[in-house]
Amino acid sequence: MKKRIVCFTSMLMLAIAVQTQAAQFKVDKKIEDIFKKEKINGTFVLYDVSQDTFIGYNEERGEKLYPPASTFKIMNSLIGLAVGSVKNVDEVFYQYDGSKMYLKTWEKDMNLREAIKVSHVPAYQKLARITGLEKMQENIIKLDYGNKNIGDKVDKFWLEGPLEISAIQQTESLAKLAQDQLPYPEDIQKSVREISKLEEGKGWTLYGKTGWATSNLNPGIGWFVGWIEENQKIYSFAINMDTRDSSVLPKREEIAKKSLKALGLLKD
Repeated sequence: MKKRIVCFTSMLMLAIAVQTQAAQFKVDKKIEDIFKKEKINGTFVLYDVSQDTFIGYNEERGEKLYPPASTFKIMNSLIGLAVGSVKNVDEVFYQYDGSKMYLKTWEKDMNLREAIKVSHVPAYQKLARITGLEKMQENIIKLDYGNKNIGDKVDKFWLEGPLEISAIQQTESLAKLAQDQLPYPEDIQKSVREISKLEEGKGWTLYGKTGWATSNLNPGIGWFVGWIEENQKIYSFAINMDTRDSSVLPKREEIAKKSLKALGLLKD
């Protein structure tokens, strides 16, 4: 019996050591300097899929949970397609009623392909209502997304909470999408990757989505999450940062891209 206990203890310690090793986070001084120069309080996380390692700045904040805001549009699209709320990314599911909206670019009928590009909040709220609370909750659990708690308001949980996710969790989730590893048909994952594509360069393609969480938060939280396919490798990333007003929002992408370049990615 004693021998079995020792053996079990050794196995447990080995398992813990493996988990700890897998969760290692390397701080990059160049990225730290970028944040300090910009005087931005935030975190940047890069997940190198091939090496199974994290690198970036401010690990403690990288583990902290925040509402995903409009970055959830990626998963909202995926779930909507998976459960049949929309047939495909080109089906018009949101009809514009002619009223004045927050952004001029929102004032038209929408499909997923267009709605994600202009970050159309009302369109994605409608998509969530079509999906319904029960199916949405089932799929959030299926995706193991953040804290997996959506509460009882199907069209607000990613904006106001209770759904929250960390920057590290964002990178893990998006790495799976980039590799067809989420529990959905490959053609659906491919469609969501397609509408999430932002730009291309020499040997690389950048995918992603911004977000801005402001409800019940002071300061607000600005997000930019995504992944890069470069030299047949995949790197997922996430930045979140304090944003006291909209004037700071461009810094989300600016700092993320500077950080990626500091790590040798997004080469001109």
